[in-house]
Amino acid sequence: MNDNALSASVARRTPKARIFLPVAPGALLALSFLLIAARPACAQQHAVDLASQSLEDLMNIEVVSVSKTEQKISRTAAAIFVITQEDIRRSGATNIPDLLRMVPGMDVAQIDSSVWAISARGFNQRFANKLLVLVDGRSVYTPSFGGVYWDSLDLPLEDIERIEVIRGPGGSIWGTNAVDGVINIITKNTSETKGALITAGGGDIDQGFGTVQYGGSAGHGTDFRVFTKYFDQDHMPGAASANDADGWHMLHGGFRTDTTISPNDTLMFQGDIYSAREGYPSVYIPTIVSAPIPTDFEVNLTGGFIQGMWNHTHSAASGWTLQVSYDTYERNDTIGDHRGTANVDFAYHSAVGSRNDLTWGANYRNSDSHSIGSIYTSFVPANLDTQISGAFVQDEIAIIPNQLYLTGGVKFEHNYYSGLNVMPSARVAWEPTSNQTLWAAVSDAVRSPSAFDAGFRGNVTSYPGPGGIPDVLAFIGNPDVDDESLIAYELGYRNTISKNLSIDLASYFNDYNHLETVEYATPFFESAPPPPHEVIPFTYKNLMYGATEGIEVFAAWKVNNRWTLNPGYAFEEMHLHVRASSQDPSAPASTQGASPDHSAQIRSRVSLARNLTWDSSAYFVNRLTAEAVPSYTRIDTQLSWQFSEGATISLVGENLAQDHHLEFVDELGSVRSALIKRSAYVRFTWKF
Repeated sequence: MNDNALSASVARRTPKARIFLPVAPGALLALSFLLIAARPACAQQHAVDLASQSLEDLMNIEVVSVSKTEQKISRTAAAIFVITQEDIRRSGATNIPDLLRMVPGMDVAQIDSSVWAISARGFNQRFANKLLVLVDGRSVYTPSFGGVYWDSLDLPLEDIERIEVIRGPGGSIWGTNAVDGVINIITKNTSETKGALITAGGGDIDQGFGTVQYGGSAGHGTDFRVFTKYFDQDHMPGAASANDADGWHMLHGGFRTDTTISPNDTLMFQGDIYSAREGYPSVYIPTIVSAPIPTDFEVNLTGGFIQGMWNHTHSAASGWTLQVSYDTYERNDTIGDHRGTANVDFAYHSAVGSRNDLTWGANYRNSDSHSIGSIYTSFVPANLDTQISGAFVQDEIAIIPNQLYLTGGVKFEHNYYSGLNVMPSARVAWEPTSNQTLWAAVSDAVRSPSAFDAGFRGNVTSYPGPGGIPDVLAFIGNPDVDDESLIAYELGYRNTISKNLSIDLASYFNDYNHLETVEYATPFFESAPPPPHEVIPFTYKNLMYGATEGIEVFAAWKVNNRWTLNPGYAFEEMHLHVRASSQDPSAPASTQGASPDHSAQIRSRVSLARNLTWDSSAYFVNRLTAEAVPSYTRIDTQLSWQFSEGATISLVGENLAQDHHLEFVDELGSVRSALIKRSAYVRFTWKF
């Protein structure tokens, strides 16, 4: 967390005052996009093959994130979007956050060169604490601040098989913090990545990047791959200067093995390690009563993980999975956050009779944290060991086989901060015809407190007090803060109208309770650190409630064998209120105004002549009222040429609609916002 986080948080969320950072007004851009498709004389073979696939085939992609067992998209009773290998290859993106922009209902905003705010269905901030993110089923949600360090989630995009994105709760399967969405990044089996891979490129912002990877067989039924990856990214312009001092670079390496132990058993083993250095614009305070001094630090990031997964099948209809992992990271900013997390997860799936599909499992997680802290920010206590344990059960009942399915499930989970939570859900999917699905769901989900909520201390500012004793304004975490809760009602419809057109619609009504507000607490006296001072504290309490409602719709339209269009749209209204006892009347407006009420997109894929492909995307995001962020349109495009077998060169342009624009100002003030700049780069890819 940035050193100026608390000053901005208190200034913007206390009953005393709200301070908005100045933003230069920009003209509202209409969402428009000109697409010209050339009729090709020929095209590269893989593009033709993909274009010839029916949309029904794509709807039959099997996903695992809804129920921890394989299910066809067409039969899932959830708002799910799958980013496929082909979507990734043709996106032009160099990072996972930019890939997530293509998902309707996901709010993706870049704050500076290395920091993003990403959420589903509202409540966006740098650490969006109601969104659970997984990599191969392993949680990358940090218990320190309740969210994701997107800068360290950097794996070769070529190794991703698909990204399953659920908008809506997943608590009955994944537990606490899977409130408004679940993202599961699933990597490829090593049998799919044999041979060598080299990528290299560079441009004005992405100044240099490259990946070297090799995969092969090690005998005895084992395949493997190893990789190393590096990038160097330039700074973005700031609101008040040409250099926001946020440039960064990262070196990353990793491996994966997949072993067939027996006809019924497979073992996956993987791990990685990374090191980065990040520009970190912040402040320095020499004493507790000093004024903050703006300072541009550089921060070292290190970390890695190791993970094993054993899959055993008893038959085609039953089996189990055991997953064990350990993650660690260290960030040497002023709070010095260092954490290690061990996780064990077990799931068993079996068919019971001809109509029941039963899944159950259990999990345990231990997270050990250590922080150094500073005179300005710290965790109390500095060292903390926390545990989460839980169990779930889910049963899918075929009420009418191949047509009507009812799924009921519940997860029981105990966490360190708030104790036992019970998260049930009920889902129904009806397929009146082979190409239509109508589904509905009601779910209960919980967001449990983080170390920031319960034990963070931030000294914001000071001023003269009575008798010459200074008063220090401070944010102090509340160890008694409660869970934030949600009951969600969802209704959706999917229809493959023809082999060239499909549509997916989801609507929801979310009822939230015990949301956090920032409230006054009882002042107290401190003699250390010197000089002696009176502390005027603010803290979190659960005094906000309300509802959100919205719709999300996207379509796939094959205009012809060479051209595909994917439009999408999302709308959301938020109606939040504070209890009569709250002294934070600004909380509803600041929370509601951090997410857009309208967003739209359109993606185009065109196969041109001579092994050329042209892929373009336009994204419109409506204004954010909380921090006066204007609406903007982002246009990205990629022109690729496969000039020989396995070798491709691509020219990519990003943010082409404007020279620069603002996307987000974090209400918590956790990082200084930069202006996202128009950029371009060239990338070379060679597989052999």
